[in-house]
Amino acid sequence: MAPTHVLLLRASGPLQAWGVESRFAVRDTAREPSKSGIVGLLAAAHGCPRDAPPGELATLAALRMGVRADQEGTILRDYHTAGTGGYYRAGGQIERENVIPGNRYYLQDARFLVGLESEDLTLLARLHAALRDPHWPLYLGRKACVPGEPVWLPDGLRERTSLEEALVHYPWLGPAWLPAERRPSRLRLLLEDPAGELVRPDQPVSFHELDRRYAPRRVRVTACPAPAHCLQEEVPSCTSPA
Repeated sequence: MAPTHVLLLRASGPLQAWGVESRFAVRDTAREPSKSGIVGLLAAAHGCPRDAPPGELATLAALRMGVRADQEGTILRDYHTAGTGGYYRAGGQIERENVIPGNRYYLQDARFLVGLESEDLTLLARLHAALRDPHWPLYLGRKACVPGEPVWLPDGLRERTSLEEALVHYPWLGPAWLPAERRPSRLRLLLEDPAGELVRPDQPVSFHELDRRYAPRRVRVTACPAPAHCLQEEVPSCTSPA
């Protein structure tokens, strides 16, 4: 059996939005990065357009994904209206025309370590280089959710290791100034697994504007001890890599 390799990246920012079941006026977010969102991020970094040949997207979608929740974050609801708006009539009555209320949900103050496993080291190396110098801007789910820290990790390409090993042993992504007693002792871990107990409808099939399609995938949820070492003790936080 050929050895596997792993590409690690960081999803950290003031706001993230990983919608998996959004419908019309309600735009949801999952509690962790979705497969479709991460594949879209890789496609943007690599310069793969939405109408690229199906094989290009299939290559990225075939990567096995795992997520370690280093800082869970909290859900934020944004109530808004769309349409021509409202105006006041005589007597204080509000007249509204063509106004559609809606709710958009975001995940705030969260940090995730995302891993992508493949036997193709050359592919992962290309993606690692693309994350450092992306073709298009990167965002965490929605275009309004820009990364607060670099997605690219200098040591994010891990050769001859499994997805589980890479995620479990990589340093914690939380703030170094946080006292040890306030840091989590265990971290939630989600691993793509054909026998997993959860089904997520976020396996990308097509990103084309007129034909967006997704398939289900299975995910196994477990936990791992939080690493004692903190990444930010070695790599200072910044908005772009040096």
